[in-house]
Amino acid sequence: MAGKATVIPPVAEKKAVEDAYHDTQVQDPYRWMESSSDPKVQEWTQGQNQYTRSMLDKLPGRDAIRQRVTELLTWQSPAHFALTKVGSTLFAMKSQPPKQQPMLVTLGSLNDTTSERVLVDPMAVDPSGKTAIDFFVPSPDGKRVAVSLSKDGTESGDVSIYDVTTGQALPNEVVPRVNGGTAGGSLAWTGDGKGYFYTRYPRGTERAAEDMNFYQQVYYHAVGTPTEKDTYALGKDFPRIAMSSLDTSHDGKYIINRVANGDGGEFMLYLYGPSGQWQQVSRFEDKVVAARFGHDGALYLKSLKDAPRGKLLRLPLSTPSLGKATVVVPEGKATLMGFLPTQGRIYITEQLGGPSQLRSVDLKGQDLGLVPTLPVSTVGGLESESGDDILFANSSYVEPMAWYRYSAKDGKVTKTALAQTSPADFSDIEVIRAEATSKDGTKVPLTILKPKGVKLNGTNPTLLTGYGGFNISITPGFNKLSRAWLEQGGVIAIANLRGGSEFGEEWHANGSLTKKQNVFDDFYACAKLLVDQKYTQPKKLAIQGGSNGGLLMGAALTQHPEAYGAVVARVGIYDMLRVEQTPNGQFNTTEYGTVKNPEQFQALYAYSPYHHVKDGTKYPPVMFTSGANDPRVDPFHSRKMVARMQAATGGKGRIFLRAAGGGHGMGTPLSDRIEEEVDVYAFVFNELGIKYQPVKQVSSPKAK
Repeated sequence: MAGKATVIPPVAEKKAVEDAYHDTQVQDPYRWMESSSDPKVQEWTQGQNQYTRSMLDKLPGRDAIRQRVTELLTWQSPAHFALTKVGSTLFAMKSQPPKQQPMLVTLGSLNDTTSERVLVDPMAVDPSGKTAIDFFVPSPDGKRVAVSLSKDGTESGDVSIYDVTTGQALPNEVVPRVNGGTAGGSLAWTGDGKGYFYTRYPRGTERAAEDMNFYQQVYYHAVGTPTEKDTYALGKDFPRIAMSSLDTSHDGKYIINRVANGDGGEFMLYLYGPSGQWQQVSRFEDKVVAARFGHDGALYLKSLKDAPRGKLLRLPLSTPSLGKATVVVPEGKATLMGFLPTQGRIYITEQLGGPSQLRSVDLKGQDLGLVPTLPVSTVGGLESESGDDILFANSSYVEPMAWYRYSAKDGKVTKTALAQTSPADFSDIEVIRAEATSKDGTKVPLTILKPKGVKLNGTNPTLLTGYGGFNISITPGFNKLSRAWLEQGGVIAIANLRGGSEFGEEWHANGSLTKKQNVFDDFYACAKLLVDQKYTQPKKLAIQGGSNGGLLMGAALTQHPEAYGAVVARVGIYDMLRVEQTPNGQFNTTEYGTVKNPEQFQALYAYSPYHHVKDGTKYPPVMFTSGANDPRVDPFHSRKMVARMQAATGGKGRIFLRAAGGGHGMGTPLSDRIEEEVDVYAFVFNELGIKYQPVKQVSSPKAK
């Protein structure tokens, strides 16, 4: 194959370490590689990067690929997200290439982009491009906004207050570590705008070093006072892996705190009211998983109790005891995802195995019909505009994201001026919904994107991706970078695996804890369908996934190495027995399980990719990526997996590590993202034997 590496990768030394888990002895020869600060680990990592670069930098077509990837990712049509309306002011995050980071803007009108003003530009705060906005929350009167900023992909964010009129940060007004890479972060203003409740991680010597990313509590901060004088509000009795999410009612009289028990999908709810006290509304076992304030003196709750696809409850704030809640929308055939109460309606987004739809009901739950949206698309970002009129975001695989206004009076949907354009015309792409049959007979949906005219003769380069975990649904979305694959005659497939919430909590539960193997079986079934239906063949099939999807890649290539022609595994988890040794890994135990439980240990050990690499096996070429500051997945997973796979293939396999700075992906500067995608595309094209054909046009005159 062209572009073969000439530098030899450094060999990782094996050091005998043996652990006893219940009645099982497990070898871990690369335990020493878990220390990122060890000079030997750093030397090995640098050597691996040199080896990887010696391969990547020589790949054919690389310059043309770089030009195309850069054209696509720096297309200057802005994207607006996290739209929030306070009074007559709209706040939004705006991504505007070639800016390295998204910025916070305000708008007076969605129809007039000249009314837009930049409020906080991370590039002005830090010209290096390595500082990012984690989140923002405007005060109830819209005159101030709290902004969390973090550096270098750490997600460790400090909150500053900005004056909306002047755009200046209030002096001496910084609250440290409100946001983190383990338990996230949140804040909610009090109705008078004089202060806010926020998520507080341990500080100073309050906890031992190993506990500093845990025990998140809620504190109150009065604006204009030193953070040392902030007062405790809630959380001393929460689990070690609790994660709080705060929100203020429309009238400012109430605040809710949704507390997650790690990452497994369990929540409890607390309410703060005019009495000045917090009270518990629901417990983990009550299965209330989401809450939003109505305009009618009620709290609306999404419940999974005896309703795995979700039902909607109404709870009067005057009697906030769960026993007083009534069912407004019972469980239906579609999965209830998001909801937004307005003055006289409730808008509901429903999941249909991947794509979603938007419908409305009145406050008694009577169906008022569907809101028109794009076919095979994702609806999100519901925001009240006025009365029962709303704003929502909608995008599909072939249509860029835009914000739309829905008028309740006449049922009309209007595209606003906040609409992305595409750097290329996607009208030549077919979107096909298919269904694979998994090992246990479960039907698994997948979406296939295919250029019109591509024949099903088993020779098409195909890129399959999936995730399958943490209740996260893989929904349709416009990815301008996919053009670089499709225009080479490639096919893209996106799998909706168990572990997500595509079909509700039952779908999630059947892909988590001791049932995680179902996810890998689902993915293999999708790969098999692509071959059986003559889209491609194994040597022309590349797979890609990140984070939990990186774990999916590790399991896929160790369980069925013959099924794939190339693998890209980004910031993934591979040693399932050592996950909980890292801070964020302990939050993952409610999703993956723990080695402390004998049954869960057996399930983890049965699929742990690191422990299932077999000597002498012919593995497909793999590129592993990692981030040095990743707070979610420790880069040791990638190091150990690469060391083990290189040893198993005697250094003859094409196993590469791309160890970068930065984190898990959040806050990555645009320039770094371009570099990574150039490497990924050049690698996959080369390994599948595709001769890259340079693309002359930057955009089509028909581009939408």
